This record gives sequence, C-alpha cells and structure tokens, in this order.
Amino acid sequence: MKKRILIIASSANVIGPNKRATGSFLTEIAHPYETFKKQGYDIDIASVNGGEAPLDGMFEKDEELNTAFLSGDGLEKMRNTFPVTEAAISDYDAIFVPGGLAPMVDMATNESVQMAIASSYERGAVVGAVCHGPVSLLNVKLSNGSYLISGKNITAFSNEEEENYAKDDVPFMLESALRERGANYQSVAAWQAHSISDGRLVTGQNPASAKSVAEKMIAILESSKG
Repeated sequence: MKKRILIIASSANVIGPNKRATGSFLTEIAHPYETFKKQGYDIDIASVNGGEAPLDGMFEKDEELNTAFLSGDGLEKMRNTFPVTEAAISDYDAIFVPGGLAPMVDMATNESVQMAIASSYERGAVVGAVCHGPVSLLNVKLSNGSYLISGKNITAFSNEEEENYAKDDVPFMLESALRERGANYQSVAAWQAHSISDGRLVTGQNPASAKSVAEKMIAILESSKG
C-alpha cells in the first residue's frame, strides 16, 4: 500500500509590525513534495484555514525541483488546500510542516495543528518540519502531559540566521523558544544543510535542509512494515 503524506502549510501571508509578505517558502515545500512524489507516495496539502496557501521565496522558481512543483500538481494543491480541521489525520503515515516565516504567525498556538501532530506521533506516524516549520512543534503536548520536543534532538532556523534575516519581523526567536521548551537544539553554520532524526521526529535547519528532511522521513517510513 502506498504511504500517504500530509503537508500542513501556513495560511499567513504577512508577518510583523511592518507587514512583511510571507507564506510557505517555496523550496521548503517543493523539495520535500517532489522527493515524496518520486518515492511514489500520495501527498495531500492542508493548511491552517484552508483555501489558497500563500507561497514565499518565489525568486527560486527556476530551480529544478521548484519548477517541477510549480508546473505540476503541487501548485494546484496549494491553491486549493483543505483546512487541517477537516483532515482525516489517522489516514496518513507522516506529517510534514514546511517553513517560511508564515508558521511563526499561525502555528505556535493553533490547537488543531497541535492535535494533528500529537495524535500522529503517538500512533506511530513520522513527523517532519523544516526551518521555521518546527514552531508547529513548540507547544505540542502528548497524552501524558509532556511536551513532544522535551529532550528531543532537533534543529530549526537558528538565532544566528534570524539575526540577519527577520529578527524585527518574528514574534520570538525560534531557537531560543525550542531550547526553553526542553529541546536539545543543534545547528551548524548559517545556511548550511543540516537535518536530524530523533526516532520518528525529523527536523531541518533551513531551506537547504528541506530535501534531506524528506529523505530521512522516507528512510524511516521504508524501514517500517505495512
């Protein structure tokens, strides 16, 4: 049976006091999408609110995998997402959350996103996120009351990267927040590819890490039976 992947995208299109344009960063959704697709997986895209989910980082539209996403069925799915509240979460073998600044707006405290991640993880599904996408994990609690990321080895967009990118736009520094929540945060030099697997939790540091997050998720999915 084909594995099924649910991508949960942000619905935010602006962030911060200066109303900076945002959305899911193209590379961070296109590279995993095309990697999952090449593996033969079925992929659905939900978003926080449903409807068209905005894209950012379109200056990279001519890169090979990004072009494949925009010219294939990926873009159509982004234009017609369904709300995460309507997703049949138990049908999916994995959940993936792309970054871009947008998730910092609408995912940290979204109960529907948190429930989708918690229930998926607790029934044995794989959970992945990249760059600012791990903000979706920040407040996820498991049924025993513990935070999902407490004690976990994870990465995400670093404070060093944020200092020179969007410090004035984001509501908080993601690396700092993850550390405060008890995560064992790890990073490499700014903008270099870096992804981590800790059991069935896979995270990536930045756009350059998006494909490797998908590859690590696939390795876990393919190592499991059924």
